[in-house]
Formats: sequence, structure tokens, C-alpha cells
Amino acid sequence: MLTQIAAGVFVHESEFLQSNSVVVQGRHGVLLIDPGITLDDLECLANDVRGLGQPVVAGFSTHPDWDHLLWHPEFGDVPRYGTARGAASIREVLSSADWKEQIAEGLPPEHADEIPMELLGLISGLPAGTSHIPWDGPAIRIIEHQAHAPGHAALVIEGGRVLVAGDMLSDILMPFLDLQAESPIDDYLATLRLFDELTDDVDVVIPGHGSVGDAGGLRERIASDRAYVETLRDGGTFDDPRIGPAAPLEWLPDVHEFQLGQVTRSRS
Repeated sequence: MLTQIAAGVFVHESEFLQSNSVVVQGRHGVLLIDPGITLDDLECLANDVRGLGQPVVAGFSTHPDWDHLLWHPEFGDVPRYGTARGAASIREVLSSADWKEQIAEGLPPEHADEIPMELLGLISGLPAGTSHIPWDGPAIRIIEHQAHAPGHAALVIEGGRVLVAGDMLSDILMPFLDLQAESPIDDYLATLRLFDELTDDVDVVIPGHGSVGDAGGLRERIASDRAYVETLRDGGTFDDPRIGPAAPLEWLPDVHEFQLGQVTRSRS
């Protein structure tokens, strides 16, 4: 089911990790951002888009993680965009003969058989420095950064004052750093500073996973994520409910401990 969160902007939430697909209406059709997750989700999304009375005219993947690279034949053979760096990252994966096996290792076991991979990752990288998604709908600004994944893009739907954050600014997941990057903590903190600069331009934030938030929630999430990353950097005691005994997902404390161990070893 689509939920309207701003003029011409809708969200479809999947059961898996509260994953959010975003639909933006344009003059002649809709843009799909990060559509997923299961085949049932994608078919439901296709039905909902038909209910809007417009075809899909373009897609955009915020970053090259499998759950942000999915597609369904009913969406049509239309341009699917990402940043140049993000597209290059998934293209390298798809060039391997065993790419399906590589990706399958990261799929949730309870949904693995329900996730269609035939059209996964077939995105075109926009030229480096592209400021807006090329389509005939409302202006959507691309904020490229290197937190979480190579070539990650946050999107600002300017007329609707909506920030599509990709895998950041979640109320249920703590920051997941790109531990393969040269400076994962610096990258993450730099991106949070970019988000600081957007707070006066945004009324709604849509994370890749979790609840849609308002302007106050955006500021709170930036502050919470900054506190987590700075504590990773500096050491000390974490005060974050997303990784404590009442964590929203039982495996998050384990991910946190792994991340803490990697950063601690790097710091040493």
C-alpha cells in the first residue's frame, strides 16, 4: 500500500526491515526510488502505481546494496539511474560469473526464495557531478557522498521538501559504516555535516529502513548518528537504544560489536 507523505510523493513499506520504496509523480509518469524487496512487494508496488494512473518512466538506486537494486518487469524497460561510482560498484559484481551466489550469501534466509534477481543492478551511472535526476518531474537534487557505500546518494525532492536518505538516518538501525573505505568514520561524519546543511530545506525524511520522520526527527537522527559514530571513533560508553538490550532487531548488537571491533583494530 502506498502512503502519501508529501504532494506527489508516496512510500511503500516492506515487511523486511521496514524497507521503504519511494514513488514520485511527474508530468507523464512516476520515478521509482529503491523499489523492493520481495516479489510480492514489487507486484504490490506495480499495482499501486497503476492505481495512480501513470506509468513508470524512470528508476533510481541510492546505492549498490542488493536491496536497493531490485526491479520488476511490470515497471517496464525504462532508464534506471544511480551515481557513476555506485553503478561501477555493482557492475564489477555483476561481471563475475558467480555474482548470484555472491549476492545470495547476503540475502535474509527467510526471504531468499522470494527475491527476484533477474533485473538486479541494471542501472546506468549518471556523469560525475550530475546535480539532479534527469526526468520530467519535480526537481530532485542528488547529494552524493561516501558514507555507508561507494557512491551513495541522498536525494532532495525540492518542491516537496523531502529527503530520501538511503541507508542513513534510520530510527531502527544504527549507522552502518563502509568498513572497506579508507576513512569510514571521516566519511560518515562528513555526510552528517551535509545533512546538517539540509535541515532548513526539508520537512520529511525517508530512510531506507525505518519510519518516515519529520523535520524535528531529522535533526534528532543526525544527532543520534553523530553521537554513535563519534563514540566509535573516540571510545567510551554508547547510549543508543538501537544497540542495547531492547534493540529493534536482535542481531543489531552483534553487528555493532563487529563494527566496534573493526574500528578499534584500525585505530590501534
